[in-house]
Amino acid sequence: MGRASYAIAIGSNRRGYHGSPEQEVAAALKALGGVVAVAPVIRSAPLGPSLRRYANTVALVESPLSPPEMLARCKAIERSFGRRRGRRWGTRVLDLDLVLWSGGPWASHGLIVPHPAFRTRDFVLDPLAQLAPDWRDPVSSLTIRQLARRLRRARAVDPAAPAP
Repeated sequence: MGRASYAIAIGSNRRGYHGSPEQEVAAALKALGGVVAVAPVIRSAPLGPSLRRYANTVALVESPLSPPEMLARCKAIERSFGRRRGRRWGTRVLDLDLVLWSGGPWASHGLIVPHPAFRTRDFVLDPLAQLAPDWRDPVSSLTIRQLARRLRRARAVDPAAPAP
């Protein structure tokens, strides 16, 4: 396989080895390697029961790794930052999610790309739209810009509503 491009969502809402959530995100970017673009870090409300706000961004990464290999790399980085499996939606030092890759859709045991929930997450779509507004979702064929607009419109009508 040649070099592929990945959109990776990065989030933290707990201090770790590197410091504040923002410092954890910055350290994760260095650990990923191959980063060609990064959106500004934003603060967002947590999903689920956690009370701590997240530091979130999206990075575009170029790599020769296949999607399963990139997932394994992301999980290894999360573990090296102190992430432990536990309660879903709990606080976490680091969360790395493969959102998209340049090869289109991918499905294998434990991995679905595009990320199944990315279309409903403004903390992913807004930063991604800054980096790659014309990248198309291989499932809906909509651009990231279009998906972000749809989500904003849905949230303006009903802040608790999922994306259309």
